[in-house]
Amino acid sequence: MVNLTINDIKVSVPEGTTILNAAKKVNINIPTLCYLDLHDIKMVNRTSSCRVCLVEIEGRRNLAPSCSTEAFEGMIVRTNSARAIKARRTMVELLLSDHPTDCLVCEKNTQCQLQLIAAELGIRKIRYKGAMSNYKKDSSSGALYRNLDKCIMCRRCETMCNEVQTCQVYSAVDRGFETVVSPAFGRPMVDTQCTFCGQCVSVCPTAALTQVSNVAKVWEVLTDPDKYVVVQTAPAIRVTLGEKFGMEPGTIVTGKMVSALRRLGFDKVCDTDFAADVTILEEAHEFIDRLQNGGRLPILTSCCPSWVKFIEHQFPDLLDIPSTCKSPHIMFGTLAKTYMAEKLNIDPSKIVVVSVMPCIAKKYEISRKELQYEGHKNVDLVVTTRELADMIMEAGIDFNKLPDEDFDNPLGESTGASVIFGTTGGVIEAALRTAYEWITGETLKEVEFHGVRGLDGLKEASINIDGKEINIGVAHGLGNARKLLEEIESGESKYHAIEIMACPGGCIDGGGQPYHFGNLDIVKKRMEALYREDRNKPLRKSHENPEVQALYKEFIGDVGGKKAHDLLHTHYIKRQKL
Repeated sequence: MVNLTINDIKVSVPEGTTILNAAKKVNINIPTLCYLDLHDIKMVNRTSSCRVCLVEIEGRRNLAPSCSTEAFEGMIVRTNSARAIKARRTMVELLLSDHPTDCLVCEKNTQCQLQLIAAELGIRKIRYKGAMSNYKKDSSSGALYRNLDKCIMCRRCETMCNEVQTCQVYSAVDRGFETVVSPAFGRPMVDTQCTFCGQCVSVCPTAALTQVSNVAKVWEVLTDPDKYVVVQTAPAIRVTLGEKFGMEPGTIVTGKMVSALRRLGFDKVCDTDFAADVTILEEAHEFIDRLQNGGRLPILTSCCPSWVKFIEHQFPDLLDIPSTCKSPHIMFGTLAKTYMAEKLNIDPSKIVVVSVMPCIAKKYEISRKELQYEGHKNVDLVVTTRELADMIMEAGIDFNKLPDEDFDNPLGESTGASVIFGTTGGVIEAALRTAYEWITGETLKEVEFHGVRGLDGLKEASINIDGKEINIGVAHGLGNARKLLEEIESGESKYHAIEIMACPGGCIDGGGQPYHFGNLDIVKKRMEALYREDRNKPLRKSHENPEVQALYKEFIGDVGGKKAHDLLHTHYIKRQKL
């Protein structure tokens, strides 16, 4: 332990503690911009590039960045000296001097951390005048929008991309005033190995990185009398949307969400959870077939488009391992334009499918040609949780006072197994519930597999199914996925089945979710809410869903059969590692 004094308050902290964290211990706030500590996913951005956290240390001539300066025995620190406050204001004013002033129409207005710190420091005018950055805007991927004029060189995105996700897309390029975080050679994002997971968007303090908005396009189809607009909502949306309307994290708003979507004008309001149940039937069938007939193991889940793009770039020789199942929302789109169209006697060409997703990668995913059916997109438009909230507010809907309503059928019934798709470990747990009963012919009484739950980056469990030990691996965050894939590549993997999600925590912390600014307690509450929703469902195994049973009986035929493969399965593409 070392003893120091901060603003005349004595503090004792473990050796190696920074001044910033020592100050937190005695409730002294030091503003920061570039610093970010997401301890649960082992990410610390400590570049000291913004210099907003400067403090005065007795005996030192220069001010020091508190986020990266470690405390030492006898240190005396002033965080509120006139010199420190003036330096802090100057640094923010310099950042503002090269920052667009379009706050009123900015994606991050009221949620921009630069804006909030400027207000906190009482900055009312920009004193410094000089050159302004003017970079080309990039929306080439259809998912990620880059406006580098708003980049403050905090390098959070670089740390997230390179150290947590290990995608190696971003780095600092050029020198001096021209320095910016960018892909090599300034490539457009669509021409990089970016997976569009959106985790860089989640940690960006300004609007340098945001989503490509589809809100205007959705309003357009909703007002087109020739279109029949069907909306589906992913499992994780129901436990995060409420946050945008002042509700506590983890509040389940399923009924209010359905009610809001009807008021926005959608013709059918359906549930991606229905398609998640279908996914489990196909995936469990595929796993059992490989297990019993000498197929390639481990099988890897394929619900996450970011993870799929990651393996296509980084491990192209392993593309025979992932399940060939389409992701649930793509399955839903296929079924909406075939099965639902047939049942409702609607011309499929008039159906527009809109997905509400926690993830910006879904915006990219719908453009993949191998996910089309008969030359047409399965899903036409994707909006994120944040975009749906914007639409609800734009329409003047008082979300908190809405009544609870049920999803439409067909494609609206779901089980608890599909709900937990929204969190890390949920897909494999759902698959195990079905695989166990199909293999053994016995009823699974204890449906919860706690070994695959939680926020540990790598989790494992062993389940005895019909006398055989089945080893399960779970990874969330692409850096953790890399570790499991390297084990498979080297022949050292012990697993029979592996679930991978690109985003730390899974879809509950996707790149399109409400910002939590590094507060991972919010993510934990979202996770707990999904498990609570699962426990409250009357049916908790996907193969028990009566609407899914009817789908196969009336339309698809056998699970894993020819029609199922035509409609619900896909293939993968070897991509260049750039």
